[in-house]
Amino acid sequence: MTVDPNAATQAFPPPQPAHGRPHPARYLVPALVAAAVAVGLGAYGKVHDPAGTAFNIAGFSSTGAVKSWLATVAFAFALIQVVSALMVYGKLPGPGWSAVLHRWSGRIAFLVAVPVAVHCLYALGYQTYESRVLWHSLLGCFFFGAFSAKMLLLRSERLPGWLLPIVGGLVFAVLTVIWLTSALWFFRTFGVTT
Repeated sequence: MTVDPNAATQAFPPPQPAHGRPHPARYLVPALVAAAVAVGLGAYGKVHDPAGTAFNIAGFSSTGAVKSWLATVAFAFALIQVVSALMVYGKLPGPGWSAVLHRWSGRIAFLVAVPVAVHCLYALGYQTYESRVLWHSLLGCFFFGAFSAKMLLLRSERLPGWLLPIVGGLVFAVLTVIWLTSALWFFRTFGVTT
């Protein structure tokens, strides 16, 4: 009797298929990180004594103008994010580099949004004196939590095809309301100034 060294062997018990659905607990870590980031930012903003100003850039009339213009730039790059995501998912025609456009517009939007958030937290804190400001404070904290979850989910394997578009859409919707309750409000109240 001879043994074929190339013959298939059978493991007992048979191995689990590698293409199975991920366990729902896999999404618990991004959700917990999102909650921790949002609550941490809110708690810091609430207990921190507002400094009144965090930064100013030469050529702008006020820190409110700087913050509003930076928020508008971040919002514009977020719009590019939405359009490029639709191209990546085949919902809109687009060039072969739409995935690169999506990644870089997201990076730029985030990098421009960070100084705005730092200014809000450090200079103004978590405010609740009127409904516009309350929603802005709540959603500002929620935005960075949801963004953190999205970044963690990007690194996960075998995500359901609907998950990233839903989380990305949520991040964009929240950023839109944040922009409406801050930059647009500023421009309508004080005029489009620099």
